[in-house]
Amino acid sequence: MNTFAFIFHPLDASDVARKYTFAKYLPPLVIEFGLKLMPPVVASKITGIKSATGASAEGWFVGCTLTARQMLQLDQDYVIRKIIRAAQKAEELGAKIIGLGAFTSVVGDAGITVSRHVSVGVTTGNSYTAGAGIQALELAARRMDIDMQTCSVAVIGATGSVGTACSHLLADKVSDLTLVARDRTRLEALQQQLCDQSGLKASITTDVSEATRRSDLVVTASSAAEPLINPGDLKKGAVVLDIARPRDVSKKVADEREDVLVIEGGVIKVPGDNVDFHFNFGFPPGLAFACMAETMILALEGTYESFSLGREYSAERVRRICALADKHGFKVAGLRSFERPVTDEQIESIRRKAGR
Repeated sequence: MNTFAFIFHPLDASDVARKYTFAKYLPPLVIEFGLKLMPPVVASKITGIKSATGASAEGWFVGCTLTARQMLQLDQDYVIRKIIRAAQKAEELGAKIIGLGAFTSVVGDAGITVSRHVSVGVTTGNSYTAGAGIQALELAARRMDIDMQTCSVAVIGATGSVGTACSHLLADKVSDLTLVARDRTRLEALQQQLCDQSGLKASITTDVSEATRRSDLVVTASSAAEPLINPGDLKKGAVVLDIARPRDVSKKVADEREDVLVIEGGVIKVPGDNVDFHFNFGFPPGLAFACMAETMILALEGTYESFSLGREYSAERVRRICALADKHGFKVAGLRSFERPVTDEQIESIRRKAGR
């Protein structure tokens, strides 16, 4: 049997109640104190995954017991040790490849140190996250009648591993691209890479609002702990692809801006008639984040190597994982916004309010 594990963690204290219902009655600080003391948690067994090729796979969700805030604010060596213990637990369960989810793939050196402490493959899922995210953005642009060749596009968190990947993928598809990140030196280096690769001279800025207010399409993939994009930051009729976890787009955008479309990147239909995660992470049965899907794809292929690690982008790797996804039957599952499917009626309403 092809086996895998996926390491995840609660984004905030309220997420703990998905596994332990009593937690909803406890103050967040009490929950976070308890999480620091807890060992890794085997959250569930994942069953029913079956490739279009006939191959099968099963796996486990293993919880690393820290919130996103703790992962950013606690001593990084301590946080990495917690992630390593979760990876070692996954290996003990029999996983042949381990996926790192949410902030477990961001802290430290993005999985490289973790991979050195286990004898199986490790991946962050960033390659398929980038590839599937751009596929979802192209679908959303078509639905909103936005021409990617002529519109303005911005990538927030452009110098991170997922942001860099998305920037390279978009450079071949658009003519007006703005790169946004905090470090101007790294932005200039990425700007030159894109120019050398595709001939596109991208704009750069460190001001998120400046870029988003003039962009028709926005890809946001930062590692910020708090939302970066608020209701006043978006152009009328814009489409925003929010790949970041925690979200870069404030929930207020959904409440106050009925003339923009915010979608979640990389929501993937996993092949198999009886896929069951045995855990509620907010999606309907059979749907997963692309970072989770990458781990499953590699398991079905029997590719137990460390695949997406560190912060370097590889165009070849993104193309390879997208080809394997097609081979095994993984597909972008339409459009979703704030964990809910986007209906045709919603698209039409947004188009109308945006004046299209």
